[in-house]
Amino acid sequence: MIIWGIFWGAVLGSWFGGYGDFGPFVGGILGFFAGLSLRWAIRSAIRTELQAHATKATAQPTRAPQAAAVAEDRPEAAAPVPQGPVLQAPPPPPTPSDDPRDADDAFWAGELTPQGLPRVPSSAPVANRTDAPAAPRKTAPPAQPNPIELAVLAAKSWLLGGNTIVRVGLVILFIGLSFLARYAASAGLLPVEFRLAAVAAVGIALLGVGFRKRTDKPGFALALQGGGVAVMYLTVFAAFRLYGLLPPLWAFGLMIAVCAASCALALLQDSRALAVAAFAGGFAAPILLSTGQGSHVGLFSYYTLLNLAILFIAHQRSWRVLNVVGFVATFGVATAWGALKYVPAHYASTQPFLAGFVLIYLATAILYARNTPTKLGKTVDSMLVFGTPLVGFGLQAGLVQPFELGAAFSALAFAALYLLTATVLVRRAQASWRLLTECFIAIGVGFATLAVPLALDAQWTSAVWALEGAGAFWVGMRQARWMPRAFGLVLQVVAMLAFMSGVDGGGLQVSPLPLANPAFLGAMLIALPALLLAWWLRQPLSHSGSAWAQGYARVEVLLPNPAYLYGFVFWCLAWWLEITRRVPSLEAGQWPVPVFSDRVAELLGMLAVVLSAALSMVLGLRTRWAVATWPARATIGVLALGFVAQVVDGHRVLSTPAWAVWPIVLALHGWMLWQTDRWQAADTEGPSAQSAPRFGWFHAATAWLVTLLLADCLWSGIGKAELWRTSWAGVVLLVSAIAVLMLLALWAGRGNQPAARAALPWPLNPHAEAYYWLAALPLAVLVFGGALLAAVHSSGHTAPLPYIPLLNPTDLTLALALGGLVFWRRVLLAALPPPARSGGVTGRHALVALALLAFIVINTVWLRVAHHFFGVRWDASALFNSFVVQTGYAILWTLLALSLMVLAHRRVQRPLWLVGAGLLGVVVVKLLLIDLSNAGGAERIIAFIAVGVLMLVVGYFAPLPPKSPPKSPPKADAPAEPAAPPLAPSQPETLP
Repeated sequence: MIIWGIFWGAVLGSWFGGYGDFGPFVGGILGFFAGLSLRWAIRSAIRTELQAHATKATAQPTRAPQAAAVAEDRPEAAAPVPQGPVLQAPPPPPTPSDDPRDADDAFWAGELTPQGLPRVPSSAPVANRTDAPAAPRKTAPPAQPNPIELAVLAAKSWLLGGNTIVRVGLVILFIGLSFLARYAASAGLLPVEFRLAAVAAVGIALLGVGFRKRTDKPGFALALQGGGVAVMYLTVFAAFRLYGLLPPLWAFGLMIAVCAASCALALLQDSRALAVAAFAGGFAAPILLSTGQGSHVGLFSYYTLLNLAILFIAHQRSWRVLNVVGFVATFGVATAWGALKYVPAHYASTQPFLAGFVLIYLATAILYARNTPTKLGKTVDSMLVFGTPLVGFGLQAGLVQPFELGAAFSALAFAALYLLTATVLVRRAQASWRLLTECFIAIGVGFATLAVPLALDAQWTSAVWALEGAGAFWVGMRQARWMPRAFGLVLQVVAMLAFMSGVDGGGLQVSPLPLANPAFLGAMLIALPALLLAWWLRQPLSHSGSAWAQGYARVEVLLPNPAYLYGFVFWCLAWWLEITRRVPSLEAGQWPVPVFSDRVAELLGMLAVVLSAALSMVLGLRTRWAVATWPARATIGVLALGFVAQVVDGHRVLSTPAWAVWPIVLALHGWMLWQTDRWQAADTEGPSAQSAPRFGWFHAATAWLVTLLLADCLWSGIGKAELWRTSWAGVVLLVSAIAVLMLLALWAGRGNQPAARAALPWPLNPHAEAYYWLAALPLAVLVFGGALLAAVHSSGHTAPLPYIPLLNPTDLTLALALGGLVFWRRVLLAALPPPARSGGVTGRHALVALALLAFIVINTVWLRVAHHFFGVRWDASALFNSFVVQTGYAILWTLLALSLMVLAHRRVQRPLWLVGAGLLGVVVVKLLLIDLSNAGGAERIIAFIAVGVLMLVVGYFAPLPPKSPPKSPPKADAPAEPAAPPLAPSQPETLP
């Protein structure tokens, strides 16, 4: 009904051209009050009628259950049963509702049922139906009526309910008066002044008669007085607007007089309806009488007086509908005037009025809460409590739009106002004010939060929001309430998003101040509250026990570790932003100058993260906080990233200042590894061998990093000696891998058995296997592959030194690679128990792979000799087509075959002898297919003679060993050896 009133009022206002562009606003406001009044009147009438019917129903006596049963089904042989009414206790008198609001205010809270009728109050007694079934059959709910049906039902109920005659009479009287005025005007019977005076006299008569009958017939009297007020308002309006008989000031004064008189009558008779009608006319008066030339100061002064009157009434009565009428009228007209008429020059004359309106309706909300207590506390009028700051700040932002930071200071003013009001209410120390106090606190905190982005950039805004979130969480923790804690956590996430949106994608942070710049402080003020939240979340926090609180608690217990890691990341980010900070250039128009160069910034960033992890480790050790020790496990990744960034930028470990930073970070990393193992050993209350597989990877990764650092140091020497195009540079990484592999085999290999490992210090106890197996396995693969590539691709260029076979960097490195692999394999063979999945290294296949690698290495030694001493170009095609190379291969392979066959003969190893024989056969085939094609060359002669002589030597010194004799079966009369008992699952299997 209210919406339709606003709609048709706006339509009629747009048709009426007396107000120009302001017409739809005037019509909409008048339509709102018309719909509101009609809705209130209709619902009051319906409510009165239903209460009357309920009272009649309670007065009828009820029958006893026995009598009802006899009346429905009387058996023929049954004894007579008395059918008179059974005496029962009278029904209890109606008790007042728990809700202190008058019944006239209930419609505002949505009291209508789906059928369009108000519910009967819970306090109204209902006739007892003793004959009703205990469990009535459920029926489907009726269909919901549409808005048109609701309007028809409400209008019908208003017209036919209550004192219908009076209401119909008022309607007919208004119609008759309008017909009389029209007839008199068309016939020219009476002058306009007389006609208007007659209508005014009728209105005064209605007021007089209604006031006299206020005691005998209050409903009738109020209806007459309401009609009289309406007639007086319309008379003054017609005299001014339609006929021009009254000047604006006189018409305005008369409307004020009518409003004041009707307000006095309403207070005297305690009539909310009359007060609403009076103030509706009072607020509409300046709009109806406006000529477009008035002053806004006069308009808002008049509205201030009306609002002060509403505040006075709110001190005496809890008439919510009157408060709403004043709120909507005041801020509605203010909004319309601001949109159409406001200019910055009006600021000084409008700001006091807006502040006054906000204060008046803030006080009105408090008075309404004071006058409407309930069992659960003071009632909160949501429209006044939340609508006043929202609408007021919207208008305030429009007023201060031309001023710099005007919106920010306005938000701070609103925050201070509501927080101060909440403080005053808290000091009353009454639990009944708790809901209103919490609403004011929420509004104040919201405005304080809003003021930050209105005044500061994204980085400062995020810092303030993070601190505010920590404060909200602390309040929720102290009060055992989950909603402030959830708000604090959400505010942390919002702060992070705001901060990241303000950070330049390229990390370009320009500020002349070290540490005291927005980037560093913003990130640090996000990190510290997050770390504080993680500390508070270590233990489960108490809550109210509601379903929502329990659901939140299940999420909250998962947050301590992520909150700490989140705070640690922002802590490191703060230092990185400070390290990469730039200062403004001294010359205008130049780019900002970085404080540190890229090389130094990378090293300092790595050092900052490792130092932060070490401080976190100290915190974890002193407080026994497990998550604080977690960043130490990520330092190996940080060191690896630092090394890669350094190599990509072309810098070396031994350059300045890297040579000073790397020892520090490696020492801190080793200390954190030691503390991590101590922590784990203390938690397991015994040896930490069980944790070795889990933390052994960190030790293994450290060994790999040391390999890279050693190679980088060797590359530094290569660069200083300018040996990049020689074989010295080609074997640097291989040499460092061999050195670390040999070191691991020698150092960690001492702990390849449990007894020996137990006697060793940390880190071999308990991580010896992590070093000689986990760390060494990738290095062994690197050594094997690197040796293969170096043997095939390295030409042995040893400038500035001359090439010496077997004593050049390539041959020496390959020999060390073979020796290191063999030694490491022997360590694994001696390990008890053997490492998991180490069979591929200790089996025959690995031995065959080593033999093939040795064969390739020996062959490439001859290739480098041929290249350096016989001038064969270092090219695969040239080397293959060289008869010198082929002759050397024939003699070399024959010597190798001779060595294998002699060794096999002495050890009586027939398979090894067959391998040598096979290689000798390959030599023979090669002589026939390749060397024989060198017609007339000396190489062919040398090859055939040398191979023939060597074959004779083989036949003399290394004949074919005999086969191994078959094992004789055991004698039948020999006693059988007892079967060995089965091994325990944890007992290693040993060979006899």
